[in-house]
Amino acid sequence: MAGRPNVKPARPWFSAGPTAKRPGWSSQAIPHELLGRGIRAPEVVERFAHGLRLTRELLQVPADWQMVYLPGSDTGAVEAALWSMLGERPVQVLAFENFGQVWATDIRDHLKLEPEVLTAPWGQFPDVSKVDPKKDLVFPWNGTTSGVKAPGAEWIADDREGIVICDATSAAFAMPLPFDKLDVVTFSFQKALGGEAGLGVAALSPKAVARLDGYEPPRAIPKVLRLRDGKGFDRTLASGSMINTFSVWTIEDWIDGVEWGLSVGGLDALIARTEANAAALDAWVRRTPWVEYLAETPEIRSTTSVCLKIVDPRLAAMDDDGRRALVTRMKALVEDAGAAFDIESHRNAPAGLRVWCGCTVDTADIEALAPWLDWAFEAAFETVPAE
Repeated sequence: MAGRPNVKPARPWFSAGPTAKRPGWSSQAIPHELLGRGIRAPEVVERFAHGLRLTRELLQVPADWQMVYLPGSDTGAVEAALWSMLGERPVQVLAFENFGQVWATDIRDHLKLEPEVLTAPWGQFPDVSKVDPKKDLVFPWNGTTSGVKAPGAEWIADDREGIVICDATSAAFAMPLPFDKLDVVTFSFQKALGGEAGLGVAALSPKAVARLDGYEPPRAIPKVLRLRDGKGFDRTLASGSMINTFSVWTIEDWIDGVEWGLSVGGLDALIARTEANAAALDAWVRRTPWVEYLAETPEIRSTTSVCLKIVDPRLAAMDDDGRRALVTRMKALVEDAGAAFDIESHRNAPAGLRVWCGCTVDTADIEALAPWLDWAFEAAFETVPAE
């Protein structure tokens, strides 16, 4: 059995959301002047608008797209798009992980539509040859719970008739996003830049805005999900105005993260940091016989929410519950040591490990994590033996 390591990650936070704060983050860096002010005060509205402008710059959102804040993090942003836009034409959903499955269920059971659901087992990406450009499409770019990402977007037609709604919450700021192939791009503060939870963003292409202007869904839409007013797209939302009361602290913390991203070199630098982290973890996976990627092929492997399965032959007779117990024990060991937090797979995913490798994590911490995973596996296996 490997001995207990001596060197711990300096910042042992590897959760897939909320993710690690940016390097050097401090609450003292967050401006306090507007805390306690009314959410409709001109200074506060302008601060929210400033956050959208900075976000557009960092993410390189096209100039003719609109951007709005939504409550409920990425989930709220996706749901707002689904409720406000779908129903004009048939819809397809790519469901290759938990959240794709959630969007398919919501479209069927709550919007009362009949989506065509293109599925794939955990660790695989659906057969995109079945995507119909005449239909609307909903899919996550990166499966946060499966560690599977889209292998590019060449399969999305340039002359499509439908709109493409992309849940990009664990891809934005970490992977290139082809905006010319997408119409709605959603993400949350709590993923790639380590912001506080609760707020999401939807970026809307001119085609998406045209859908909002020209199509009134035949359903009642809850206020917090409304992207339309009586005339079509509610353009006041793109000016920094809020649907309901948002947290000023949360927006200031977000601005801090975006300013950090710009200061270190912008989007290209954030993608490079993410890829360096994923490469450091990959070096460990390649030399470690008891673990493999959940994503089966390299071209679909996430560089942010890296999901791993345990393949040690001693576990061959162990069912998913037994493997989950083993992971729970590993998690407890590294957390008790203060070496890593929140490394277990999503509750609906196969039992295994999930390590966030996004840009706010330092590569040195990924490298320091690896020996702790080896140690924890052997120590946990001794206490949770295979049956």
